[in-house]
Amino acid sequence: MNKKIVNEADFLSSAKPERSRVVSHVAKPKIKKDVLRFVPLGGLEEIGRNMMFFEYQDEIVAIDAGLQFPEDETPGIDFIIPNTAYLEQNKHKIKAMIITHAHLDHIGALPYIMEKIGNPPIYTTNLSRAIIEKRHEEFPNVPKLKFEIVKDKETRRISENFSAEFFNVPHTIPDAVAVLLKTPVGNMCNLGDFKVERKIDGSPIGLIELERVGKLQVDALFMDSTGASKPGESMSEELVEKNLEKLFKETKGRIIIGTFASLLGRLDQILQIANKLGRKVAVSGRSMKTNIQLASNAGYMNIPKEIIIPLEDLHKYKDDKILILSTGMQGEANASLMRVINGEHKHIKIKPGDTVFFSSSIVPGNERSVQTLKDNLARQGAIVFDSSMDDIHASGHGPKEDIKQAIKLLNPKYFFPIHGYYFMRHTNVSNAVEAGVKEANCFVVDNGQVVEIGKNKVEVSKETVPAHYVMVDGLGVGDVGEVVLRDRIMLSQEGMVVVIVTLDRHSGKVLKNPDIISRGFIYLKDNREILDEMRKKIKGLIARMSGSSAGTQQIDADYLKGVMRDQIGQLIFRKTKRRPMILPVVIEI
Repeated sequence: MNKKIVNEADFLSSAKPERSRVVSHVAKPKIKKDVLRFVPLGGLEEIGRNMMFFEYQDEIVAIDAGLQFPEDETPGIDFIIPNTAYLEQNKHKIKAMIITHAHLDHIGALPYIMEKIGNPPIYTTNLSRAIIEKRHEEFPNVPKLKFEIVKDKETRRISENFSAEFFNVPHTIPDAVAVLLKTPVGNMCNLGDFKVERKIDGSPIGLIELERVGKLQVDALFMDSTGASKPGESMSEELVEKNLEKLFKETKGRIIIGTFASLLGRLDQILQIANKLGRKVAVSGRSMKTNIQLASNAGYMNIPKEIIIPLEDLHKYKDDKILILSTGMQGEANASLMRVINGEHKHIKIKPGDTVFFSSSIVPGNERSVQTLKDNLARQGAIVFDSSMDDIHASGHGPKEDIKQAIKLLNPKYFFPIHGYYFMRHTNVSNAVEAGVKEANCFVVDNGQVVEIGKNKVEVSKETVPAHYVMVDGLGVGDVGEVVLRDRIMLSQEGMVVVIVTLDRHSGKVLKNPDIISRGFIYLKDNREILDEMRKKIKGLIARMSGSSAGTQQIDADYLKGVMRDQIGQLIFRKTKRRPMILPVVIEI
């Protein structure tokens, strides 16, 4: 297994990417002749934010542009997108943006970056185009996107040096594709997100397609690592459907399904089962309603006639004739299921006898919020089922045996594990070696590292491109940086103390007792002693600075604020062993 050898400074900067500093200028690299450059911009140190590009001479092809949901270390952030500074500097080279499928971790960044990188044509499938365009309507000030619709087994000439063959792969959303990118140095295969589909007896379906692509010669394989450490094979969707139907039949009251809005294959299964059991379906969640309608219009879902009812009509039906589809099973604060639990939903309230099914995977990092969600549902009297109790969800990310089976059929010379934390990608190398790839031909790289691929050689260069987090917060993109995040974390952990001092402009005399405001630190009314000490300390500081206790010397306000910040901070730490943010305010009259 190849890993880049870095010095201590490089390691510290790459082990945990810098969080959002946007680089305005990128040094122009020296492009070697007959070398294909592969650069991941996201998805190789996290779950989400998937994006990469290939560069040959004066041409670039990008693949996917997803978002990542915020972490504990990014309080207040809406989501995180890839850093496209290098692509922005080289937008005249970009010939295509290839989108493998329409999940947000692969398309979520498009509205924020497409104009910046020159709005290149997007090569994707019909359903992905529909979902991307619908989301794009929420951004009226960005240019209209240009699409090239591709189909299974179709090859497109993208530019002089790049052509791409697209082929369908099983995932949890219809119309997902992988791409075989044909370049002057060889064929690069990006499988996107995939799994091996199986019959109810566990036998695989559709492997003939991977075998066909393998015969075309795959020089380098870029493979999803999300399920790399999970043993076994993918669960059959037929088994999931059978188990869901069995549980639905046994359920006497209302059924509430929490799942992803883009899990269209599962949503279609549920609609068919509900129709068979005579239950009406209400959909709660704008994104889910939109995706169901788009998939139906495109012919990927066959919605039974009159099965879907408005939420406001739920009261017209008996509980055992109702099934509710809801977004928010990851515990998202503003999603439908969380509003139901908090009593904020206009039409749905949890009541004893309701049965809630979680039919999707927990996104790594969301375990705590999902557990809180389950606890609150149980407190309100609901019966809760998830995939750990029954086989009611099959992941769209293939586990170990799926991965090894695909690698054997594709038979790549070089292997690049992508999409996942370092441990997941490191584990995926073991899968590749077990499947027959030489360990020396496996490369674990990080976001921003430049890999040079020749006809007979692959080398991880010392060059890097900007790949720090770019954070979206409200209408701001990239304007929340290290300093802002540090302040937010400090405020969330230690609180703040505001010290307001009113002085005579000429004499420096304190005109009134200093005002002290605490937020998230201590409750001042219950801590009079420390409050009095802080005021005494401030008065003493000002008296010494003005030359006497009566005040005869004008004081520099900025200097006084700095001294108060240090001295009050020391006093508070000595008394409480805490370090709240100190905000001194000096008012001169």
